[in-house]
Amino acid sequence: MTTETTRSPFFGTMQKIPGGLMLVPLILGSLLGTFAPDALAIGGFTTALFKNSALPLIALLIFATGTHVNARTGGPILATAGTILLMKTLVPATLIIILGAYVGLDGVMGVSILAMLAAFDNSNGGLWLAYTGQYGDARDRGAYVASAVNDGPFFSLLFLGASGLADIPLIALVAALVPFLLGVLVGNLDPKWRDVLKPVPNIVIPFFAFALGTGINLTAVVGGGVTGLILGLIISPITGGLVYLGYRVILRRGGKSGLGFAAGTTAGNAIATPAVVAAADPNFQQYVGTATAQVAACVLISSILAPMLASYFLKRAGELKPVDDTAAAEVGVAVPEPKL
Repeated sequence: MTTETTRSPFFGTMQKIPGGLMLVPLILGSLLGTFAPDALAIGGFTTALFKNSALPLIALLIFATGTHVNARTGGPILATAGTILLMKTLVPATLIIILGAYVGLDGVMGVSILAMLAAFDNSNGGLWLAYTGQYGDARDRGAYVASAVNDGPFFSLLFLGASGLADIPLIALVAALVPFLLGVLVGNLDPKWRDVLKPVPNIVIPFFAFALGTGINLTAVVGGGVTGLILGLIISPITGGLVYLGYRVILRRGGKSGLGFAAGTTAGNAIATPAVVAAADPNFQQYVGTATAQVAACVLISSILAPMLASYFLKRAGELKPVDDTAAAEVGVAVPEPKL
């Protein structure tokens, strides 16, 4: 059988970049969304795939991830997801609310409490899945559920709502978990679905990343100014560092603790959080424009910096390599074949 020669090893190049299957298409999409925003608005399949496909494709990836969860993987996954949720969301959000009690809603140095919450209390689940698909195991990939919980405005509304400022959309939390839970159900009823869905990550991650990128206007990123740049640069080392500590101290993952830095991101959906919060409480309306630009900067900067930090710490520990299936099996984790 003749092997076709690769003239441009684009896919292989993306795989060599930490989180590259997510990062490269995201940047390409943001370039197109900035300089030719109407190019993909011609309708039909073009718009459906390259501009509007992010949510359904992420949902498919989440479903496929759920099929790999069984009795052996469930406990470690929940422990990992809980640790990520604690260190990436609950601790930073609590500290920001405490800060707000002292400095007020205006925040510090031109960064409002709204902007801080929207940028710090969530994580990019797509990048997490892409990165842990390369260097993590079933515990890490399944722990995406932490991103499903903290993605969007839920926790920003929750923490602000503690003082009666906003409503809590519980249905949004339920809706985020349904694909994962259905995947768990299907994968346990018929394990063959796990094999059927193995190619899903390599297929969908570049496409939904590109679609997400088209919604990031680099002008807005620049509009965030120096404050947006600084905010974006500190999110990964601070929140990623907290998750790193959780991996090392709580989960005792040793050299693989560097994976925690891959959670030090801001989710694309967080760009809409300031407007959502302001809709619930008009007192925040004055902060929406600046906060939105600052959060947009955080999305792009953290998506580049987080995998770089994760790779640095994994490499330093000699763990920048696919998971050792045998070692993982010793802790009771069924590891599917590396997907990325």
